[in-house]
Amino acid sequence: MSIFRSGMSKTRQSFFGRISQLLGSTQIDDETWEDIEALLIQADLGITTTQKVLNDVQVRVRRERISKPEALQNALKESLRALLSDPPTLNVSGRELSIVLIVGVNGSGKTTTIGKLARRLDLAGRKVMLAAGDTFRAAAIDQLQKWGERVNIPVIANKPGSDAAAVVFDAAAAARARGVNVLLVDTAGRLHTNHNLMEELTKIRNVSQKVVPDAPHEVLLVLDGTTGQNAIQQAQKFREFVDVTGVIVTKLDSTAKGGVIFAIFNDLKLPIHYIGLGEGINDLVFFNPDSFVESLFDEN
Repeated sequence: MSIFRSGMSKTRQSFFGRISQLLGSTQIDDETWEDIEALLIQADLGITTTQKVLNDVQVRVRRERISKPEALQNALKESLRALLSDPPTLNVSGRELSIVLIVGVNGSGKTTTIGKLARRLDLAGRKVMLAAGDTFRAAAIDQLQKWGERVNIPVIANKPGSDAAAVVFDAAAAARARGVNVLLVDTAGRLHTNHNLMEELTKIRNVSQKVVPDAPHEVLLVLDGTTGQNAIQQAQKFREFVDVTGVIVTKLDSTAKGGVIFAIFNDLKLPIHYIGLGEGINDLVFFNPDSFVESLFDEN
């Protein structure tokens, strides 16, 4: 079983499996479409995305006179797939030093994601460094340093409570001096409603530009897949303060509401670069739209 199929099993069994059963009914009537609509919303596609998908499928059903269960399911798959796009390559090449800010709310799995992403980049032949820009919690600094030891990547840190922007400035300068290719910057997990902490993100961005004028080259927002539609609200707030360039969705293996992936694309128009499908060090995987959609349906 692929990592996508095993990772998305809860969403498949809870919602999309039931949708497949409905599409296999002898007769598709208005009540069936209402049931499918309810299941898509419960899977966290959101109302606007759900309506877009249903309208698309219903038009195809009428136009192509689709009636067989397999053809109905394929029409739904194709409609869902059309919402997604392949992620662009991370913008971490073509310059001496690339700086990537990692942002997100408390508990989204941000620091763990940084450790896993650092390993991926290291295995791809990049020279990587980590900056412990989350200075609010001593535990966050310790956690990042442990990840650095685990994946054998250096971490620049300062004392808890120190100025986060100063840490980022020091780390960027050190990265340049050591010939590092990619600097991944951890930032304090913050509620998107905390204006002061959100302002600090802007300060960190500005400070990184003093070392590398066009930095940051990526601002990746880590969203907890288990929070569903709340993740959309978080993303919208973060975009007001920093130019979010892409998304990493974590903990999709722990939720039955993986349909939020479609809402992120439809509502936010942001690329998803990676998704978290487990707790292992290699369970941060490239987002593959085809594999993702297929993993939501039972194999024929």
